[in-house]
Amino acid sequence: MTKKNIISFIVRCYLRFDRNQPFISITAILAFLGVAIGVMVLMVSMSIMNGFDKEFQRKLFTMNYPLTIYPTMYKGVSHEMLLALEQDFPQFKFSPFLRLQAISKSGNLMEGAIVFGVDFERERHLNEVIDNALKQYETEGKSPIQNTFDILIGKGLAKEFQIGIELPLMLIFTQIQPTGLNLTPIMKRFNIKAIFDSGLIAYDKGYIFITIDALRLIKQTPAGMYDGIRIHSNTPTKDIQSIQEWLPNGYRVIGWWEQNGNFFAALELEKYALFIVLMLIILIASLNIITSLLMTVMNRRKEIALLLSLGMSKKEIRSIFFRVGSIIGIGGIVVGVLLGAFILWVLASFPVISLPADVYGSTQLPLELSWIDFSMIIIGSLLVVLFSSFYPAKKASQIDPLIVLRNE
Repeated sequence: MTKKNIISFIVRCYLRFDRNQPFISITAILAFLGVAIGVMVLMVSMSIMNGFDKEFQRKLFTMNYPLTIYPTMYKGVSHEMLLALEQDFPQFKFSPFLRLQAISKSGNLMEGAIVFGVDFERERHLNEVIDNALKQYETEGKSPIQNTFDILIGKGLAKEFQIGIELPLMLIFTQIQPTGLNLTPIMKRFNIKAIFDSGLIAYDKGYIFITIDALRLIKQTPAGMYDGIRIHSNTPTKDIQSIQEWLPNGYRVIGWWEQNGNFFAALELEKYALFIVLMLIILIASLNIITSLLMTVMNRRKEIALLLSLGMSKKEIRSIFFRVGSIIGIGGIVVGVLLGAFILWVLASFPVISLPADVYGSTQLPLELSWIDFSMIIIGSLLVVLFSSFYPAKKASQIDPLIVLRNE
């Protein structure tokens, strides 16, 4: 029998349940289960965190638009610039807009709002939420937003005011107009033609869309001038630089991530803080690996001394105990991955956890485990497990066979 076979045989023997010293085997089993549970919890937790992160990104991406051009020195963006952009960047979609703050009023209820004047035919190609709302109420191939004072509101506002399609909604604008000796805010009554649902209550209550011609009349903006231009790009982080270089001085292009940078930075920090905290579960489990192996070393001192006296090297002794600890830890990682994958499949396939739709926009729990996070879990777990196996293995190789055999 070769030394390699002897080492494998000894490793199998040390992995068996020791009836004479059951506490050692129980400690090893607890270490195995601790690593498995730690990996499983990490996978599920990171998947849920990523799921919510991606879901919020998707919704904010839709309602904030990938890129937006704003004037920084001038009073607006001209229609000529819009036409030039469409000619020089045919791969993008553009939608000009006007914006004005207002108060929406229905009966005795009032709510603050940001009113956007848009070209709905352009806007629906950029905003999936607006497009879905328009499609829902289209008849005979015509858009429901036809008249100057038609309006599109969010589901949250409609629910709060208890209003619906073809009902009136009063808007009180911050723009004022002189009437005799007083200055009076402009009040207009609009007809609700469609209701959008972004899935985020803040947008559903605070965003209102009307035709760009209606807001131009209220705001008294010159023809051919806009407050900004929204741009749809599949790769906005790459395209923002080329558009900014194209723009003349006095204009700036802003990405959606710049408008919500603090929010996503907080989510990212929370995710990594959770990762570090949950890694402590695996670290605690690894202490059981150390304890189990150290007790095995102490219990097998005579056997180790005998093996060393028979010609086995310290490196081979170290290899035996390192393999024992590695098998316990790596086995726990494999089982943890399988358990985590099973739990994620159950959560994705069955309504085990139901979310309030009015808060999250969906009752389905969002789940997404990226390869980067999965790799971090596996690599982090392996490092902890291998380090925990190395120390007891090193202590086993430092046993002096002369002292042990003389005392025995």
